Amino acid sequence: MARAPKPPRAFQRMLSGRRLDLLDPSPLDVEIEDIAHGLARVARWNGQTSGPHIFSVAQHSVLVERIIGAIDPGAPARWRLIALLHDAPEYVIGDMISPFKAVIGESYKSVEERILAAIHMRFALPPAPPEALRKMVKQADSIAAFVEATRIAGFTVAEAEQFFGRPKVAMRNIDALMAPMDSAHAETMFLARFRELDDEMNSDQG
Repeated sequence: MARAPKPPRAFQRMLSGRRLDLLDPSPLDVEIEDIAHGLARVARWNGQTSGPHIFSVAQHSVLVERIIGAIDPGAPARWRLIALLHDAPEYVIGDMISPFKAVIGESYKSVEERILAAIHMRFALPPAPPEALRKMVKQADSIAAFVEATRIAGFTVAEAEQFFGRPKVAMRNIDALMAPMDSAHAETMFLARFRELDDEMNSDQG
């Protein structure tokens, strides 16, 4: 009698030893070190960027959080931490470029949203951000995409404006964030910013 096939594996094993179930992710299986390690090794733009290293999602995340600070200098640490973590599910599911998202539709969204909710709960953040913050993060993400596209991904300004819109916020002091960076450096930078914001958030609550 043939054995019944095993159900497909739906968890990702992390270097920390945690196993995150993609179908039912638990906040207890989320570690910031795993997130930082993974995001520092996931390439934006499918790796089609200039420089000796990839431009990682970890770098992009720090850039988006920096842009939030430019849009709203008074944004609380909690909001800026949510911005830093806006692409955190990609430490498990990778960075799906926009053209591929357009091809496959929105089926990936439910998985992404479940993972992000678990990440938020792990760090005492609301599972779903307020609508005003969601819109601000989307704006910052588009600004980051414009900057990345024109500086490192080979887009002309006209092309970037067509796809991402022209930034309405002046970006200063971001050259260090745009420089090609090895994964260890990107991981350290992401972790350091997370800990700064987490400490600030806890101080505000205290």
